[in-house]
Amino acid sequence: MMWPSLLDRLHQRLQQPLPGAEAHEPLRATPTGLIKPKFDHSLPPKPGSVMILLYPDGEQIKFPLTKRHEYLGAHSGQVSLPGGKAEPGETAIETALRETEEEIGVRSDQIKVIGQLSQFFVMPSNFMVVPVIGFVQTRPLYQAQESEVVRIIEGNLTDLIQPNAIRTKEILAAKVYPMLAPHFEIEGEVVWGATAMMLNELRVIVQEIVSQ
Repeated sequence: MMWPSLLDRLHQRLQQPLPGAEAHEPLRATPTGLIKPKFDHSLPPKPGSVMILLYPDGEQIKFPLTKRHEYLGAHSGQVSLPGGKAEPGETAIETALRETEEEIGVRSDQIKVIGQLSQFFVMPSNFMVVPVIGFVQTRPLYQAQESEVVRIIEGNLTDLIQPNAIRTKEILAAKVYPMLAPHFEIEGEVVWGATAMMLNELRVIVQEIVSQ
């Protein structure tokens, strides 16, 4: 994949109808045990955003993910895209830029936004998330937010679009619920759930672009 050409074509493709649920569903984890998670939310979803930040690294195109600390919660220890809850009055893009700067230290004024993927409902935490796609022209100098980020992981877009990129294994969600989880394996980490579902929409779009 040639860097400038991919950015131009991706920007154009993101202005067209997106695959949405068609790309999300193949990566949805399913309960396998007798104990199944229940999510009854009485309040409307909270708005949030994540950033898929592309950058060239030699001949590869990469993007950062973060590994969370272990804690008592639905997303304990998981691998996620930089992002979080919107502050009052923020747009989806403003949230994604601010959270990316806070969590991994990439300044918002260095990031060029080229579009968005389909919004995604994260049921366990009751968030409606907008994945924002941006880029920087060189590999960033990361600075992890110690209170939230254990390590920063670098995904490779070429690896992500390979036919055998999706794997499946049983995991224990929230240390309680057995789930059969389609996932990506990136730097030895299992990337599943909402993050994998959103990444698969990017994967489907990039596969479409490079096959033309």
